[in-house]
Amino acid sequence: MARARVDRRAAPGARCHIGASAHSGYGWRLVAPNGRVVAVSAHGYPDFGACRSAFEDLRVHHAAHVGAVQHGPDVHGWVWQLRSPGGEAVAVSARPYERYSTCWRRCRRGRG
Repeated sequence: MARARVDRRAAPGARCHIGASAHSGYGWRLVAPNGRVVAVSAHGYPDFGACRSAFEDLRVHHAAHVGAVQHGPDVHGWVWQLRSPGGEAVAVSARPYERYSTCWRRCRRGRG
């Protein structure tokens, strides 16, 4: 698992881990200072460079993205996701939340 640099002023203490899997390509994970995975990429990328570029784009332009919370039949709890201005999902919560309000607060916190 490779690491991409993160601007510490934008996400104090957070780290971005980029890794590859056999079935989905490269993906990133945003890890909080306490070691908990906060967010993951919404889909895979063909190579390390594309994945890192997508994360950097999200980091720089996060205020332009729209957050949403949803509860689906295949998810046991609430999950959040960030969508680009074009409507593409770019980041999702790393885990489901029991309460809608907690999930929404985590989504908003991640956007600064």
